[in-house]
Amino acid sequence: MEIIDAIILGIVQGLTEFLPVSSSGHLEIGKAILGDNSVPEESLLFTVILHFATALSTIVVFRKDILVIIKGLFAFKKNEETFFSLKIIISMLPAVLVGLFFEEQLEQLFGGNIAFVGFMLIITAVLLWLADKAKDTQKPVSNSNALVIGIAQAIAMLPGISRSGATISTSVLLGNDKTKAARFSFLMVIPLIFGKIAKDILSGDLSFSSENSLPLALGFISAFISGLFACTWMISLVKQSKLTYFAVYCILVGLLAIIFGFIK
Repeated sequence: MEIIDAIILGIVQGLTEFLPVSSSGHLEIGKAILGDNSVPEESLLFTVILHFATALSTIVVFRKDILVIIKGLFAFKKNEETFFSLKIIISMLPAVLVGLFFEEQLEQLFGGNIAFVGFMLIITAVLLWLADKAKDTQKPVSNSNALVIGIAQAIAMLPGISRSGATISTSVLLGNDKTKAARFSFLMVIPLIFGKIAKDILSGDLSFSSENSLPLALGFISAFISGLFACTWMISLVKQSKLTYFAVYCILVGLLAIIFGFIK
């Protein structure tokens, strides 16, 4: 892999992991426009490294929250941290079940169906617009909310549906505080990312070549830095009700994708 490709892919991964524009949808659109052979193929190892970088950036941004949660868990009491961790586990269940039982069906949707991606981007836009118009509250995420948000996260496995956009919008539409919604959305994905990384490592399909060490390192650094920026920025945008800008962007890209998909 070329160094410039590794840096670009790292930046794209870091930004789209947190900004509500759907990384999978943009990758499918890029492949359709440039052609599969023109887009550098990400090795499994490179994919794992990029996901680890974005997970690490989330941990850095929310390090204080995570430390409080860990300390609360090791108190071995029924405290706020224990209940929050339970909500995280509940939110993970839908995505885990979909990943276990519908992985092949999901993979079939990543076959260059650009019109489908376009429609999903428009759905993302609608969710973002509705979330921006929702009244801000001080309501925390409940157990039932966690399950519904988890279902939104599972649906966001479709190309074109933004994970952060779907989970934050769903949480806000359920009446939760916008800042708490963003915090929960980013914390709930950390166990899933590490679970996916562990699955890929245990699969035995990872291969490493010393000649790729520099691109891998630069890809990791670019994903980590852009992830820090995007995660912090996204929290501010949600709090200030500025998701409509991304809604407009998703509509424009979605419409272009639909047109391109039908004339291709």
